[in-house]
Amino acid sequence: MKAILIHLLTPLLLALAGLHAASAPSPAGKPNILLFLADNWSWPHAGVLGDPTAKTPVFDRMAREGVLFHQAFCPVPSCSPTRSSILTGRAAHQLEDAASLWSAFPSKLKVFTDALRAAGYEVGFSGKGWSPGNYKDYGWTENPVGKQFKDFAEFIAQHDPAKPFFFWSGNTDTSLNKWRYDPDGWAGLDPASVKVPPELPDSPTVRTNLLAYYGAVGRVDADAGRCVAELEKLHLLDETLVVYTSDNGWQMPRGLANCYDTGTRVPLAIRWGSKLQAGRQVDDFINLTDLAPTFLQAAGLTPSADMTGRSFLDLLLGQPSAIARDHVFLERERHANVRRGGLSYPIRGIRTKDFLYLWNMRPDRWPAGDPKAYFAVGDYGDVDGSHAKAFILANLGQPEMKKFFDLSFDKRPGEELFDLRTDPHQLTNVANRSEYDATRQELRGRVERWMRETADPRVDPTYDAWDKYPYFGGAMVDKDGKPLPKGKSRTKQ
Repeated sequence: MKAILIHLLTPLLLALAGLHAASAPSPAGKPNILLFLADNWSWPHAGVLGDPTAKTPVFDRMAREGVLFHQAFCPVPSCSPTRSSILTGRAAHQLEDAASLWSAFPSKLKVFTDALRAAGYEVGFSGKGWSPGNYKDYGWTENPVGKQFKDFAEFIAQHDPAKPFFFWSGNTDTSLNKWRYDPDGWAGLDPASVKVPPELPDSPTVRTNLLAYYGAVGRVDADAGRCVAELEKLHLLDETLVVYTSDNGWQMPRGLANCYDTGTRVPLAIRWGSKLQAGRQVDDFINLTDLAPTFLQAAGLTPSADMTGRSFLDLLLGQPSAIARDHVFLERERHANVRRGGLSYPIRGIRTKDFLYLWNMRPDRWPAGDPKAYFAVGDYGDVDGSHAKAFILANLGQPEMKKFFDLSFDKRPGEELFDLRTDPHQLTNVANRSEYDATRQELRGRVERWMRETADPRVDPTYDAWDKYPYFGGAMVDKDGKPLPKGKSRTKQ
């Protein structure tokens, strides 16, 4: 009889144990943290953001059950430097080599994951951590993020439940080399729903390219769903600070490597169980550099004094922000090595609610890279090799194609100013219009003040050290500028 009673009660006891686990506080009162960081996924390509083609049920759920940020930006429209700023909580121009793509990551740079580890966290990552670049020859025994795992499931299976954890899941499905142009690659998407942005020509080639990208967005979201499922299985979801975002904009012309919104504005949703008011939407400006101090403060730690990023934990929790969040500063140095002599294309800028101001500091150089391939990627190599890029360049003989070439490939003036109230896609530069003189001067002054306050070496107008830092990406052409045979390149962009 006793055995029968135990058998009957076992399901109830297990259920009660599950309820207890679901509501148990995280170890030592410190939250688990999961950063799901997509690669080259641009705003507003999510269902909850109003995109009719994007299928992102997991991101939409995180926004519905947490907080959705409408003004989130990466600090640099390029993978390695944004990841450098996320890890250090510092402006890219303070990080020497690490401000560029395919750079070095010096071991003297302090990373927030080390601070979490010292505070008792288990730390790991999967997929794309700090990358691409060289850290092994610069004093690191493992990726600056931490120990690498096959995926989140492998990490959580070995996790000590007595410790809090930080995990960085670096998905690369939205990277161009993973786009699938076959119909299976965008199964379930409605081609008629695709909205071609005005900076791109509306053609079957471009529409197919967009569908390949949107199919990849769906695969990103499915991977995020696997991470969330692991947390739910272990009753850890509500005790975990889940941050779901991207490192920079998409790899379409005028996207990646550009300081326009298509290169810098990213989706951001954060869930943290009952600690957050579900369904809140926030218009305050967030820079991904702010993640490091936010994670540290959430863990009960004090952010390092040299961090230029500022914690937004107060804002996340529904409290008044301790600082004005009405803008973000933007910048870039060398993206790919695509200008003769290894030249950078430095930009400093500011994005506010109504304006985008960009200071192109070397306007004599080609923003998209030299027209003829120099070292990496190919012709106009700072624009990656999408079908849309190829279509524009192949059809330059058509008069209607000139405006698209000018927007993505042609040289630019020293200053650009866009009035977002009338030009949300940032297509018409008004920097030279007299009615905008006061606005241009005020925004330029704010950029110069930020540069001085953060010890930007570019305060010296002759400074060009970023042109000379080593570039660890593979060559696409030989010493005579001729394309290398397929398979000869050390790495692909």
